[in-house]
Amino acid sequence: MATPESEPSIAEDLQQGLFSHLLELRTRLLKSAAALVLVLVALVPFANRLYSELAAPLVARLPQGAHLIATGVTSPFITPLKLAFYASLFISMPVILYQLWAFVSPGLYKHEKRLARPLLAAALVLFYTGAAFAYFLVLPAAFRFLIAVTPQGVEMMTDITQYLDFVMLMFFAFGLCFEVPVAVVILAAVGVVDLDKLRSGRRYAIVGAFAIAALITPPDITSMLMLGIPMCLLYELGVLAVRWLVKPGSLRRDAA
Repeated sequence: MATPESEPSIAEDLQQGLFSHLLELRTRLLKSAAALVLVLVALVPFANRLYSELAAPLVARLPQGAHLIATGVTSPFITPLKLAFYASLFISMPVILYQLWAFVSPGLYKHEKRLARPLLAAALVLFYTGAAFAYFLVLPAAFRFLIAVTPQGVEMMTDITQYLDFVMLMFFAFGLCFEVPVAVVILAAVGVVDLDKLRSGRRYAIVGAFAIAALITPPDITSMLMLGIPMCLLYELGVLAVRWLVKPGSLRRDAA
């Protein structure tokens, strides 16, 4: 039992511990911000070229004479800068996640670190893969469909800001949807589901995958299939990962 003399000492230790954690958090945030700013400064001179590359899947499929337009007065200047910021965040994300990991890892158990490291790396790789999948495969197919169904007499001329918002939304949506294996492993590790439930729930996972694909993708069957099928395959990959990496209720049992 703590004596009255020891209580101020305990309170001081708690305050010092909290203060040191806040200092470390500030340091990690500053390093993350510095990485983001450095990449942004390096990319700003190439902002217009980056936008041209981003617009390539649509521009290559526009009818002859059609082009993107800027309806805002400042859009030709602001929109490429927004893209440069998004690209900087995308590129510097490994550094940001490392700083986050360096901050939280001292408070994790050994078995939690052993599982968290591959999950963090897999989450990053899968997000990048999902964004690349959207850019190289899904967007060309979606634009081909949208241009094909444009009514006769209507000229398709997309605003550059709306195009950027649409593509960034697709990147983010596909990146998150490709995190299915990571989500499955985490749910199994904390005991929410087990291997038998995952196997018996395949039919529900398939229905859910295509329902999500129908909500996220443009209104064509090709885009929906190009997201729904990979999500089903990623679910199966998550089931395999659970079989290899996770013991039932391991995190809860070890924590207890």
